[in-house]
Amino acid sequence: MQFQLKYYKVSLLFLVLTINTNGQSIQKKKWETPQAYVINEFQPKAFTIASNGSSAAIYIDPNDWKGVNHAAKNLADDIRKVTGTASRVFENTKPAKNSIVIGTIGKSRIIDQLIASKKLDVSSVRGKWESFLIQTIDGQLIVAGSDKRGTIYGIYDISEKIGVSPWYFWADVPIKKATALYVKQGRYIQDPPKVKYRGIFINDEEPSFGQWARNAYGGINSKMYATIFELLLRLKANYLWPAMWGKSFNEDDPLNPVVADEYGIVMGTSHHEPMMRSQKEYTNRKEQIGEWNYATNKKNIDQFFLEGLQRNKNFDNLITIGMRGEGDVAMGEGNDLENIKTLQDVVKGQREIMEKVYKDNPANHPQLWAIFTEVQRYYDAGLTVPNDVTLLFCDNNWGYIRRTMPEKEKNRKGGAGLYYHIDMNGGPWNDRWINTTTIPKLQQQFHLAYESGLDRIWIVNVGDLKPKELPIDFIMRFAWNPDVIPADKTMDYTVDWAGRIFGKEHAEEVADIVSKYTKYNLWRKPEAQVPNIFSIVNHYESDRVLKLWKDLVEKAESLQSKIPVQARDAYYQLVLYPVKASAGVAEIYLAADKNMLYVKQGRLSANDYYKRAHELFEEDQKLSAFYNDSIAGGKWKNMMSDIHIGYKMWSMPKANTLPEMKQIKPLQEPSMGVALEGSELSWPDPVQKAALPLFDGLAKSSYYIDVFNRGMGTFEFEAKADKPWVKLSQNKGLVEKESRIEVNIDWDILPDGTSEALIEIRQGKKILPVHITAVKAAMPKINEPYFGSLTGEFSIPSNKYNANIPGDNAKWVILSDLGRSDASIGIDPVTAPSAAIESAPRLEYKIFLPKMGKAKFCLGILPVQDINPERGLRMAVALDNQTPQILDARKGLVDTFGEYTPSNLAHSKVLKPLPALSMDIDFIGNGKLRRNEVFDNLRWLDIELDAEQSGIHTLKVFMIDPEIVLEKIVVNPDNSHTSYFGAVPIQHNLK
Repeated sequence: MQFQLKYYKVSLLFLVLTINTNGQSIQKKKWETPQAYVINEFQPKAFTIASNGSSAAIYIDPNDWKGVNHAAKNLADDIRKVTGTASRVFENTKPAKNSIVIGTIGKSRIIDQLIASKKLDVSSVRGKWESFLIQTIDGQLIVAGSDKRGTIYGIYDISEKIGVSPWYFWADVPIKKATALYVKQGRYIQDPPKVKYRGIFINDEEPSFGQWARNAYGGINSKMYATIFELLLRLKANYLWPAMWGKSFNEDDPLNPVVADEYGIVMGTSHHEPMMRSQKEYTNRKEQIGEWNYATNKKNIDQFFLEGLQRNKNFDNLITIGMRGEGDVAMGEGNDLENIKTLQDVVKGQREIMEKVYKDNPANHPQLWAIFTEVQRYYDAGLTVPNDVTLLFCDNNWGYIRRTMPEKEKNRKGGAGLYYHIDMNGGPWNDRWINTTTIPKLQQQFHLAYESGLDRIWIVNVGDLKPKELPIDFIMRFAWNPDVIPADKTMDYTVDWAGRIFGKEHAEEVADIVSKYTKYNLWRKPEAQVPNIFSIVNHYESDRVLKLWKDLVEKAESLQSKIPVQARDAYYQLVLYPVKASAGVAEIYLAADKNMLYVKQGRLSANDYYKRAHELFEEDQKLSAFYNDSIAGGKWKNMMSDIHIGYKMWSMPKANTLPEMKQIKPLQEPSMGVALEGSELSWPDPVQKAALPLFDGLAKSSYYIDVFNRGMGTFEFEAKADKPWVKLSQNKGLVEKESRIEVNIDWDILPDGTSEALIEIRQGKKILPVHITAVKAAMPKINEPYFGSLTGEFSIPSNKYNANIPGDNAKWVILSDLGRSDASIGIDPVTAPSAAIESAPRLEYKIFLPKMGKAKFCLGILPVQDINPERGLRMAVALDNQTPQILDARKGLVDTFGEYTPSNLAHSKVLKPLPALSMDIDFIGNGKLRRNEVFDNLRWLDIELDAEQSGIHTLKVFMIDPEIVLEKIVVNPDNSHTSYFGAVPIQHNLK
C-alpha cells in the first residue's frame, strides 16, 4: 500500500501531517511528532543509505546547477560523518541500482526521464518556488527539486535527518553517529516557503567577526563566506546582505559573488547601499565620483550605479534601490519635500539603468526599497515607488516593527517585507554583545508582520552571527511556515532545538536555561545597564533579580557535567557562556548599586560589594578569553571581543569599565547604624524619623531592619517592641558588619483599623526608635480570587484575569513568557478590525480598593510602535459599569527615529520618561536613571478611575485596536517606594 506524507519542514516537531490512505485524509494536530523518514533499523521496502560498512552512491546530472553538485558532495560527506563510510558522487545520467538520484526538474535529464516515463509525478512541486519531493522508485531514492534551491534543500533535509545539524560548523554541534541509515518507502513533499526571501545581514562586524575572519581565513573572503552560504542553505534560507563596515563584498574578493551564485544564495546589499554597490566602493572612488548628492551629481552617481549593476548582472540578486546620505544618514540638506523629489529622481534613474543593463523591463528583476529611519516619514508623506518593488518596512532597531502592511498596499505586485534587528549598533543604543531576544518576542513580532502581509522578504541584522545562533535558527525556520509555531508553542520549539543539539534527555533543562537568560537580558540589555535600575530597598527587588541570575548560573554549571563530551563546545557557546557572562554583567551593576548606597549609609559591607564587582569584572575577561582561545581548539579566536561593560552613550566604549564605586574607611571604634527597608537613609539621622513602610493586613506584609557597624571591632545590640503584635526575628545580636531583624505582625491579635507601635534598637546608651504602623480590616465576602491592598500599590499580572469575554471578531489570548513577566495578553487574530466598545473583547479583574474616590491605574503594555497611523493604538478601561475611557498609546509615543512630547503615558515618579530619543542620547543625568520604554521594554498608560465606594470592584480592559499587548497593571503606585517591576503581585482568596 502506497501512502503520501505531506509535511512542512521546520523541524520534526513542527510538521503538519496529511496521510492519504485509500483516498481518505486524516489531518493531525500541529506539533504532533511524526516518524521521520530516516530510520536506523531496516524495514521492508526501505531504501538503504548506509549499512554494513557501505553506502549508496549518489548520481547527479553534470548539467545540473553547481550548487546542487556542491550540496550532493556535502551529503556524501555527511553520510561519512554519521556512519564512517562516505557515499561516492557520480556526475552521470545513468544511475546504478540502489542509488540516490538527485536533480532539478527541467535541468536534470535523469529526473526528466523519470517524469516522461510517468514513474515520477512532480505535479505537486513543478513550477513552485523552492519545493522538492523525496520518493523511493524502483529501489532508488529520488530527490527532485522544483528549482535550484528546491533541490539543494531536499539534499540538506536528508543531511539534517540523518544527524548533521545545520549548525555543525557555526556552533560546533556534534554529529549524531549511526551504523545504518534507511529511508522508509513513501513520498515526501515539501511545499514552498511562506516567506519568499529569508536571510541575514552580517553587520557591526568589527572588532569580533572581522578579527576572527582575518585570523581564520585571512580576511572576510569567499572561503569564509562559503561557510555562511552553507549554513543558510542548511537552514533553508536563501538571502544575504554581506558585511559592510569598510568592506566591499564584490571587490575585496572577486570570487565572493561567484561562489555565492554557485552555492545558490541570492545576494543583496544593505538598506542604504543601492544598485549592488557597497559604501566602501564609493568612498574608495570619492575623489573620482564627487559628492554623494544625486541632486547635484547625478551623472557621476548614475555611472557608478551602472558599473556596479553591469558587474553583477549575471548573478542572482535582489537589488536595493533608493538612496540615503553618505554614511547611512538622511540624504540632502533640504526639507522633506525637496528630499522626496530627489528620491523620486533617484528611483527613476536607477530603473532606467536596470532597463539598460538587463535589456528588459525592470519589473522582471526583484528590487526592494527600505523604508528605514526618515524614509518612513517620506513614505507617509506620499513618496511612492513602482508597484513591482518590494517595500521593506523596518523595526525600531530594538525589535518592534514600525509598520504592518498598509491597506493601500495589499495588492502591490512586489509585496512587502521586514528588516529586523537582533543586533544593533546605533540609536537608540547598542545591542551587540550577547543574545537579548526571546523566542516569544520574535514569534509575536514576526507573526504580526506575516499576518499583515509582510511576507516577501525577511532580512535580519545578526551582527557577528555569533552569539545569535538561537534567534537566527528560529526566524529562518519560522519564515518557512509561521503557521506551525503559534504563540503557545514557542517553548516546544526551544525544547526541540535543544534536543536536536544536546539530546532529548537534557532538552527541557537547556530550553529553560536559554529562555531565562534571554528574558532576564531583556529586562535591561547588558550594554544599557546603568546604576540604580533595580531597587535595593523596595520589594527585595535587586536581591530577587540577583537570585534568579545565580540560580540560572548554578543550573547551567550543574548541567554542564551531564552534557556529552562531544557537545561541550556547543554547550559553552550556546548556553554556559551567555548565561554566566550575562549574569556577571548584571551582578556587577547590582553590586555597584549596593556599594554606593552602603557607602552613603556608612556600612562596612560596602567594601565587600566593591570587591565582588571587581572579581566579576575579572571573571568576565576570563570567560571571553576562554571563548576566544580554548573552545573548539581556538576555532573562534577573537569572536568574543566586543566591549560590553560601561556604556555612557549609544556607541561602544574604548574599553570595558566598571561603574562608579567607592571604598569606605571604617571608624576606629565600633558604631551602630540602622537602615530600614523602604528607605535609602540610615540612622541615627538628626532630621528624619525612622519608620518602616505601612504593614498591610491584606498582603500580610513583613519588613526588615538592618543593624550595621560603621567602625572596627564588634558591638552588641538589643531590640524590643512595645506592642505584643510586633514579632522580631531576634531581640539581640553581635554585629561585626551587619545583622538583619525581620519584623512581622501577629495578624490574629492585631485589632482592626490602624495601629501603631515602636521598636527600640539599643547599643549601649544609644537608642533608635523605629515607628511601626499596621492596617487591618475585615474583607468583603467574595468567592473569586482578587487583587488589592489596604495601604497603596498593588500589581496585577495581565494573565491572572477573572473573566475573558471574546468580542465579535477577536479574543484576548495568553502569550506565554512574552515580556518581562510570566506572560502577556494579546489579541487573536492580530489582523482583527478595530472594535467598538460594545463588541470588543474584554478582560475582567476583581480588585479590592480600600476607599472610595480616585484611584490611579497604570497599564503596562509592550512598546508596540505606531504600526497603523491611520487609526491608533487604543484600548479602553472601565471600573464596574462605568463608561469605558479610551487610551491611545500613540500620544507621547516614543519613536526611535523621531522626537516626541512627553504626556501622561508614564506614571512619572515610578518610571521617569526621557524627554526625547536621539541617536546619541545620554540617559544618565544627575546620578539618577531616567527610564524609557525602549530600554525597559514596557510602556505605561495612566488613567484615573473613580471608585464610587470602597470594597470589591471589577476592572475591565477592552481591546480597541488589535496590536496592543498588555503585560501588567499597577494600581495606586507608591511614589515613595519606587521600583522597576512594581509591587510583587499577590492574588488573594485562591482556592
